[in-house]
Amino acid sequence: MRILVTNDDGIHAPGLDVCVEIARALSDDVWIVAPEFDQSGVSHSLSLNDPLRLRAIEDRRFAVKGTPTDCVIMGVRHILGDKRPDLVLSGVNRGSNVAEDVTYSGTIAGAIEGTILGIPSVALSQSYGAESKQKPHWDTGLRHAPALIRKVIDTGIPRDVLININFPDCRPDDVKGVAVSSQGKRDIDWLKIDPRYDGRGNPYFWIAFDRVKKNPPGRGTDLAGLADKRITVTPLRLDMTDEPFMTKLAQVFS
Repeated sequence: MRILVTNDDGIHAPGLDVCVEIARALSDDVWIVAPEFDQSGVSHSLSLNDPLRLRAIEDRRFAVKGTPTDCVIMGVRHILGDKRPDLVLSGVNRGSNVAEDVTYSGTIAGAIEGTILGIPSVALSQSYGAESKQKPHWDTGLRHAPALIRKVIDTGIPRDVLININFPDCRPDDVKGVAVSSQGKRDIDWLKIDPRYDGRGNPYFWIAFDRVKKNPPGRGTDLAGLADKRITVTPLRLDMTDEPFMTKLAQVFS
C-alpha cells in the first residue's frame, strides 16, 4: 500500500513525524508532502495567484510553499507519477478538529482533496488541554491509530467520504475506547475579536477564543466522545446538499 502523508502544521511539526510513524506501521511505501510553513485554518484553499515552490528535504519527503490542498495535488499529480497513493493520511494535527473546526481545518482539507481525487483519506488530530498544551499526548495516536485505520480500510471507505479521527487528551492507557460519532456543534459565542494597537497607535485585531462556560456537548457527537476520553471516528461527506430542504425548495419553485 502506498501512503501519502500531509498536514497543515508544516513540514517541521512534531505531529507530522507521528503521522509518518503511523503510516510506516501500515506500509513501507510512505511519501511525505507537507506545507513549508504553518497553514492552520486555511481550509480547502488553493494557491491560484502564487507559484508553488517544491523543496526536496530527503528521500520521499518534500515541502511545498502552499496549502495542504496544494500538497496533496502536488504529491498525486506530480511527485508520485503514475503510481497513485492508495491512502492519504493528513495530520496528526496539534489540536482537535471537531464540530465547526472541520470547515476551517487545513488538516481536514488535506483529506478532502485526497477524497476528491478518488483516494481513501483519513484526517488525524490530537486534542490537548491547558495542562498538555505544550506537550500533547502524541503517543496516544501513535499507539491506537494503526489498528483503527486498518479496520476502517478493511470496512471500505465509500467514495466521496473521508474519515475524521480525533484522539482524546489523555495517555494511551487511559483511552476508554472508540466512539463512532456525528459532527458536533459548539456554542455560537466562542469566537471573538480581540482589538489591539501597535507601537504607532494603529489598530489591529486577533481572532480569539472565549474561555466561557460551555453547554454540555450533544450526545453521540465528536465533542462528547473526546470529553469522555474516547477516540472519535466521524465519516464526512463531500456532498453538502441538504436533501430535505432541496425537496421543499423544488416544491416551492415547481
